[in-house]
Amino acid sequence: MITLSKPVPFLAAAAMAVTMTACVVPAAPVQATPIQATAVAAPEIPDTPAGGQLRWLLDAATRPPIPESELKEHFAAAFLQSVPADQLNQILTSLKGMRLQELTRSESTLLTAVVEVVGALIDLSLTTDGTGLVDGLVFRPHVAPAPKDWAELDHRLSKLAPQAGFIAAEVTKDGTCRPVHTVAPGTARPLGSMFKLYVLGTVAERIASGAFRWDTQLTIMPELKSLGTGELQNRPDNSKVSVLEAAKLMISISDNTATDLLIHKVGRKNVERTLRAWGARDKRDTPLLTTREMLVLKGADYPRYAKKYLSLGTAGRRTYLNRVVANVPLSRIAGWSPPRELDTIEWYASPAQVCQAFARLSKLPDKRVGEALSINDAGLALDKAQWPSVWFKGGSEPGVSDLGHLARTADGRSFVVTILAINPRTKFDEGRTISEQLGLTRGAFTLVKGS
Repeated sequence: MITLSKPVPFLAAAAMAVTMTACVVPAAPVQATPIQATAVAAPEIPDTPAGGQLRWLLDAATRPPIPESELKEHFAAAFLQSVPADQLNQILTSLKGMRLQELTRSESTLLTAVVEVVGALIDLSLTTDGTGLVDGLVFRPHVAPAPKDWAELDHRLSKLAPQAGFIAAEVTKDGTCRPVHTVAPGTARPLGSMFKLYVLGTVAERIASGAFRWDTQLTIMPELKSLGTGELQNRPDNSKVSVLEAAKLMISISDNTATDLLIHKVGRKNVERTLRAWGARDKRDTPLLTTREMLVLKGADYPRYAKKYLSLGTAGRRTYLNRVVANVPLSRIAGWSPPRELDTIEWYASPAQVCQAFARLSKLPDKRVGEALSINDAGLALDKAQWPSVWFKGGSEPGVSDLGHLARTADGRSFVVTILAINPRTKFDEGRTISEQLGLTRGAFTLVKGS
């Protein structure tokens, strides 16, 4: 995730949902309603115990922190023992701006709904006890229904984006991808932060060679700080972070500063070698941009730096990045909404090449690679009994929405599903786009497993 346009991108929304479902009293799983269904504007909340608590919750999310005395008036004692007031207020703060989109089920003591939080669609499930107090509250990323067959998947994918690539493949024992179903699998498209798969692979290979270790400390130098998603940019200048923590942050929350620290550690040209060795040989990936460089080229006095950069050859671009772009302060970078330079300034690979990257990562012997990739599944929520291990990396900026997953079955088979969705004319509606992509991905894993 590179975009500066929204403070809570879909990765953050997914992480938020995971945090909340881990700490709230669990309710029954909710069946997502179709994203294509027409949502009623400002739906009427029923006059039931559950409805009354939803009405209060929507109001409370506009004014946290809520006094503990007021929380006790709405939550059961057992709930508050599990989720203390300060933790509950943190959740309410993360829900600020929550808007009700659709009621999907309503009973006296049970209510399920779709809400929107900063562009992300979230499924909410609320239950009340016999006294009308909340005893269950669960939030999950909203997932559209899974397609029933490949034909339905292709049809919905064509509506998702004017330019789309897709692959569902099995990773064979020798580490190659055996495609089962594809759409434009060989066409290279912008990756957004999905390029961080190659950075992770380079880090793991350099560690295997003895160049450094996972506990090696990196210095968060101010000139290496980036913007956008992440937390390391907020840490003090010249503080330390381990390679392992940086790698986990780079993958799990797409931390841009962590990414640039790791690129600096392994060397830009080594990441470029990994791209080529793993089959991604697009000329536009050389020189490989750091996240800070991409943000400067697209967000600082645009199109001044971008125009100059694109006028140069590869050697000239390397010099320009080091001598000019590196000296542009972060304060000059501004977010953008219309898509910019998607065909010229980005990171590029095809769905088949992304699949190969996941396959190569899966064959690396270092377990820490899997640890980083399995922290966040973006809300896919596959059945753990059938899919005990799920890896994820996505990427986006205005006009780009990419999801990539690798999942292993209980009997040890591995499959990859990747969707690259591009709209060069306008940015996506993030919440609805991600919901649809997750639904297509979930269905694809079911279909590819049965192939």
